[in-house]
Amino acid sequence: MQLRQGASTTVLPAALFWGLNGWFQSFGAPACVVAMTAWFSNRERGRMYGIWSTAHSIGEGLNFLVIGSIVALFGWRFGYFVPAVLCTAVALGVYLWVREPPRTMGLPPVADWKNDHWEGAAKPATEPKLLVTQLSILKIPSVWILALASAMTYVTRYAMNSWGVLYLQEARGYSLPQAGSLLFVSTLAGVAGAVAFGYISDKFFGARRPPANLLFGLLELAGLGLIFFGPTNNFVLLSGMVLFGLGMTGLITSVGGLFATDICPKRVVGAAMGLIGVFSYLGAAVQEQISGALIDKGMTMVGGHRHYDFGPAILFWVGASVVSLVLASSLWRVKLRD
Repeated sequence: MQLRQGASTTVLPAALFWGLNGWFQSFGAPACVVAMTAWFSNRERGRMYGIWSTAHSIGEGLNFLVIGSIVALFGWRFGYFVPAVLCTAVALGVYLWVREPPRTMGLPPVADWKNDHWEGAAKPATEPKLLVTQLSILKIPSVWILALASAMTYVTRYAMNSWGVLYLQEARGYSLPQAGSLLFVSTLAGVAGAVAFGYISDKFFGARRPPANLLFGLLELAGLGLIFFGPTNNFVLLSGMVLFGLGMTGLITSVGGLFATDICPKRVVGAAMGLIGVFSYLGAAVQEQISGALIDKGMTMVGGHRHYDFGPAILFWVGASVVSLVLASSLWRVKLRD
């Protein structure tokens, strides 16, 4: 058995490098969130975070379009080498241009400078040690609820990424290019969803995330309803993909990190992001196992051709979205922290 990755074609080295790749990539999101929390105040952070969250969808789109073309032109190894070079260049740019928190540069905290404090938020009498503050996130029930909500959101997100093309081909009769185009529309809608969530939660809900969570969660469920239960019609499926992309990426923006920056001590939002990230990718991994088992169990051979019953898997995916919506909307009165 061979596993190909970049310069290695044997299983153990390739698995090691693959694991290290994921390990180092995981540093990126918490570091970015820490920087945004330091430089943007409470009631403007949603908009900035929303713009940053478009990276989810833009990265997926670039991977499909640019890296796919590079592999077709230069071979599969360049599908690993070129992204590595691009990531290194971006990391160098971040190192050169992203600044340390304002207080380390002799500036006041951004919340003080803009007089943008949460109403009723209390300041500690003394500044606790950093490790103590980091561990304190484990005592905040809301963080655990957000982690579970994010895990459920990632179940549906990666279900569509992994199984959406197969579903559209087998259950809806679309060709591979047509199915890919529909999913790409969802990716584009996701860019708009991330920006819209930040703007709407800041401007219309006073930087409160639960009302926006409810709104975008309902959009996601409406999209799933059209995709899985609507008629086989181009307009209906296209509308479903748009609604799903808007709602899903909006929720990811919130439960995947933005909401945590509102309810955690600002010095340790990176640690909160790390905890939520662990749950998120556990949800994605569990989804692959459960979805694969459900789809495989419902597969039958008729006349030498495979026929799939997606019903149980669809109930699993939609159920995960319902649970994520309930959890994300339940924190209506959660305490906010400066």
